[in-house]
Amino acid sequence: MRKSVAPGGSRANLIPYSGWMTLFVLIPIGLVVYYAFTGVNGFTLSNIGWIWTYRKTLWLSVELALIATVLCLLLAYPIAYGMSRASAKVQRNATLFIMLPMWMNFLVRTYAWMTILEDTGLINSALRAIFGEDFSGLRLINNHGAIVLGMVYNFLPYMILPIYTALTKISYSLVEASRDLGANGAQIFGRIILPMSVPGIISGITMVFIPSISTFIISKILGGGKDFLIGDLIEDYFLGNSGVVNYNIGAALSLVIMVLILVATFFMNHFDKDAKTSGGGSLV
Repeated sequence: MRKSVAPGGSRANLIPYSGWMTLFVLIPIGLVVYYAFTGVNGFTLSNIGWIWTYRKTLWLSVELALIATVLCLLLAYPIAYGMSRASAKVQRNATLFIMLPMWMNFLVRTYAWMTILEDTGLINSALRAIFGEDFSGLRLINNHGAIVLGMVYNFLPYMILPIYTALTKISYSLVEASRDLGANGAQIFGRIILPMSVPGIISGITMVFIPSISTFIISKILGGGKDFLIGDLIEDYFLGNSGVVNYNIGAALSLVIMVLILVATFFMNHFDKDAKTSGGGSLV
């Protein structure tokens, strides 16, 4: 005997989720929009104009985030592919080792790289032991390369896991059928494996690019605070680390970043939809 469901039952189930979304998503976004378009004299658009003042900072943030995302993709795909073709035990252990650093505090992980890269760190100390104390050492910290390294290290798992998940969903029978039809390894990868893993690639790009463009602590620790990223500016305007507290400008910069992220996510979802509908490639 089938149980009847009250007409309002499904709506009642949505109340906790709606309350959560309203309290922790809609209200904070509303406050950001409010502060972004208000000032001492009420409504204003001048706060948004500050993004032009910091256009070089914004471009640097986008540039470093793109470099970090590309490097993560180049590193993550071979790792994810190797994991997907390994035994179940190796896959479990590899996933554990990839997730293990993420159990540690973000600041601790970043500070660990500082002790490795600084002038008296592990790398330069090892080089001095090899080449002598007169060796001046390599400049490995307080530059853009160190910032990108910090991004890649901290966000690489976000690229590996979605690609790995997409690759594990590919049926190995497709590969065997392709070989029976005379396809070589390069053709199988380029026309079957790579196209069918595009959803994972797109998810990984989104999950790496978004935190990279908005990061702020990595640039301070590994970049030496010489080049502010857009996240550093937002933090300074909200916390007043530079002696100036201005919620309006901070909110305006946050809103611009939010719009950029939404645009990037829209295009990524569009490509993801195309990849899911197109499926694998043809061998002919």
